[in-house]
Amino acid sequence: MKEITLVNNEFLRQFEVHIEESLARIEYSEQERKIFLTKLVIPDDINNKEFEEAFIIKVLEFIEEKRMSVVPTSPKIAGFVRRNRRYKQLLPVGIKL
Repeated sequence: MKEITLVNNEFLRQFEVHIEESLARIEYSEQERKIFLTKLVIPDDINNKEFEEAFIIKVLEFIEEKRMSVVPTSPKIAGFVRRNRRYKQLLPVGIKL
């Protein structure tokens, strides 16, 4: 898999990855110092587990660099955080998955 280039589209409030003619995105809303990851959309032509996980990791690393907390409301993203302890530190105090 080639390197993922993440774009933070603040106008549309979504993280984007362009692969050829396809656009994968994670929609978000921002409140105080928290980012709520609300929806994961990956087109069928690039939808595979390896890409999905790499995309989520890239977004979580971006959020970590910004020193913000993350609240994953999308079931797929919440499941990923639940399975990967390393990212649980990004959850705000009192939020458990």
